[in-house]
Amino acid sequence: MVFAHRGSSASLPEHTLAAYLRAIEEGADGLECDVRLSRDGHLVCVHDRRLERTSNGRGRVSAYTLAELERLDYGSWHTGAGAGDDVPPDPDRTRLLTLDTLLGAVRDAGREIELLIETKHPTRSGSAVERRLVTLLHRYGLADPRPGDPVRTTVMSFSPLAVRQVHRLAPRLSTVLLMDLLPPVVRRGRLPYGARIAGPSVKLLNTRPGLVPALHAAGNRVYVWTVNDEDALDLALARGVDGIITDRPAMVLDRLGR
Repeated sequence: MVFAHRGSSASLPEHTLAAYLRAIEEGADGLECDVRLSRDGHLVCVHDRRLERTSNGRGRVSAYTLAELERLDYGSWHTGAGAGDDVPPDPDRTRLLTLDTLLGAVRDAGREIELLIETKHPTRSGSAVERRLVTLLHRYGLADPRPGDPVRTTVMSFSPLAVRQVHRLAPRLSTVLLMDLLPPVVRRGRLPYGARIAGPSVKLLNTRPGLVPALHAAGNRVYVWTVNDEDALDLALARGVDGIITDRPAMVLDRLGR
């Protein structure tokens, strides 16, 4: 499976609606997003703890209300934000994206899509982000997967405690433990309680050639991040991973002959 990391984010500003719509048009099997809580408890799609890299704001995301965050520009830093010298940027390429809006767009796509949602830690809100997330997924009928539903959601985190919390709140949701370093227990292919899928980095995949076979032998799936060039893609395919998370879904799909 090919997942668009923060949307088709090599082409368009990450975590903007336009980046996700582009990925859907390109044929990605799924999408990946990060979520944080605004000061007034809304789930917003922003990767960094602070605003400086991807917006014209300053400070922590959690210090602003949703209304304050929505006044900022999240796309003009990216070369893909504008339509031309004399044409103003498309608002879908510059405005804040809430998870609520993204879920609506995924539902409206009218085809099978798996949405990977990463909760960011550490955070001052603790497990509140997982509780708000599961509540929102219930509103969309996604916290308790139904047979035949074309939309599926999977929750990811580097925090084993966050993964365990999601499993406790919504036992039927798929969960991914993200890894840049290898926990000792995972070396034997087992995942901590609550995790159903392993999410190693490309670097970990390269340095631990026996990791994917061990995980598969223990009955686990493997989604690798972030696969953005041909060498990384060749490595992921050689290792036999189940999912590829990439900023360049069109490139990966083309190499796969799709």
